[in-house]
Amino acid sequence: MSVRIEPARPEDALAVATMLGDLLQEISDSIGVEVFHFDLQQSIDRARHLMKKGIYHAFLARDENNGQEVGFITLTEVHALYAEGAFGLIPELYVRPAFRCEGIGEALIRQAKTFGTERGWTRLETTTPPLPEFERSLRFYEWQGFSITGGHKLKAKL
Repeated sequence: MSVRIEPARPEDALAVATMLGDLLQEISDSIGVEVFHFDLQQSIDRARHLMKKGIYHAFLARDENNGQEVGFITLTEVHALYAEGAFGLIPELYVRPAFRCEGIGEALIRQAKTFGTERGWTRLETTTPPLPEFERSLRFYEWQGFSITGGHKLKAKL
């Protein structure tokens, strides 16, 4: 299968939000706990708003034969002293199950690295849960040049 990676526009918010819902459901199914509140319309509106503001960047992987969206990656810029300035955070990366192991995830990461380099970012960061169910995701990121830096992702509701 041949895919093209292209920047998502605010008009692509439905595609991004739909695949986000699939990603969150897959995570919840993997661990047997519903850990995310997902509302499709709110996610569409939020994605469109953030893309219009230029603070949330998404890239879509599309099947060149039929234009179907088969994956996506999102990026946002973060600033920290420990990272020597601006760096990129990958909040979401997803490839539809039927299209995995075809190089699509690799192409999305490659696009993210190019995007970050063009912006002068010092690095890319992402997280994956430290659970056996996500060992495959962890190995994928390591294969793409990421290394484990320790810790766990934590959150506090505001």
